Amino acid sequence: MDNINLIAAVIFALALIHTFAAKSIERLADHSPRHAGLFHLLGEIEVVFGLWAFVFISIMAFLSGGEEAVRYLESLHYTEPLFVFVIMVVAASRPVLEAVRALIAAIGRLAPANALLAQVWLCFALVPLIGSLITEPAAMTLAALMLAPLVFRPGIPEWLKYAALGVLFVNISIGGTLTSFAAPPVLMVAAAWNWDSAFMAANFGWKAAAAVFINATAITWLLRKHLAAASEAADATPVAPVPVLVMAIHLLFLGAVVVFAHHPVLFLGVFLFFLGYTHAYAQYQSPLILKEGLLVGFFLAGLVVLGGMQQWWLQPIVSSLEPTALFFGALGLTAITDNAALTYLGSLIEGMTGEAKYMLVAGAVAGGGLTVIANAPNPAGVALLRAGFNDGSIGIAGLLAGAVLPTLVAASFLLLL
Repeated sequence: MDNINLIAAVIFALALIHTFAAKSIERLADHSPRHAGLFHLLGEIEVVFGLWAFVFISIMAFLSGGEEAVRYLESLHYTEPLFVFVIMVVAASRPVLEAVRALIAAIGRLAPANALLAQVWLCFALVPLIGSLITEPAAMTLAALMLAPLVFRPGIPEWLKYAALGVLFVNISIGGTLTSFAAPPVLMVAAAWNWDSAFMAANFGWKAAAAVFINATAITWLLRKHLAAASEAADATPVAPVPVLVMAIHLLFLGAVVVFAHHPVLFLGVFLFFLGYTHAYAQYQSPLILKEGLLVGFFLAGLVVLGGMQQWWLQPIVSSLEPTALFFGALGLTAITDNAALTYLGSLIEGMTGEAKYMLVAGAVAGGGLTVIANAPNPAGVALLRAGFNDGSIGIAGLLAGAVLPTLVAASFLLLL
């Protein structure tokens, strides 16, 4: 098993390198038309961890036997990848999107500022905070789809799109901390440490909300000169209205998926009914994002497979750090591991003080926007927004650069207040 652990760590590192190189691999398709399809496949960030997980399991089967490899796969829990797939598809359905867009537009019209600016600000601020109720993956899906035609489009400077992406990812990561069930890293420890939603709101939520407002205000101010043309383009294509009853039924489906988030048999059953309903009332639907959802689920499942073998080196690091060092350690480690996996490892450590527990989770959520793998909803944002970037792909270095400042804002509020 020592050899397998070492191999798993090496393959995990290769997968990380692959994520940073994905945009460069995508560009190779232009220089090699014969193998363009392969380079496009390898350049899709959502494929990376699933691909390397397959490589790891193949090596494990060769070294330890097929039965051992299957036993390891079956010992893992894939609830999160399945849930993210389902919630993405349901949240991105046209009736849900129209309902949330109408709410944002109505609030925007009440604002003393320009209505369009207010709507963009609300997408960066209010929608991430709503994630505390509808879960972070659903909030990411809705915010990404509403912002795509306004912000993540041709005509916006590339650096500004990366700055907006960084703000969106950071705000989604911290915006789900007002409750104990919406943010994956919080969910991993809530039951073990008896953290309920009242505790989260009192110790995390108000600080996160303040940081979300500052980040949203800063990026909206930077975008203000580029939004008028986007509004005209967005209004160019008229669509038939969705009946209120259809919106309500879709919102009920979304609510049911959230309620049964920890029970795959139930939320998958709800999802099957949802597919039947959308087929029956196809005139009110847009094409479901099944491909994007499946790719994100594949990415997260691969992260589960590879991440499950990293405990041997991650847990000693987490357990050896003092509270303040633990905050910064968690913030940094989150960039190269899933923050939910990191806090789960912390929940296994005996005798952690209350301060250490806070610092671990605060660092994990503050760093959740730094990379694609840092937070479970991030791959969903990449899948839905990458078409708006040059070459149709998102550079990991660009995301990291765009997320640095909003991460510092989040970290400051969670550490110092």
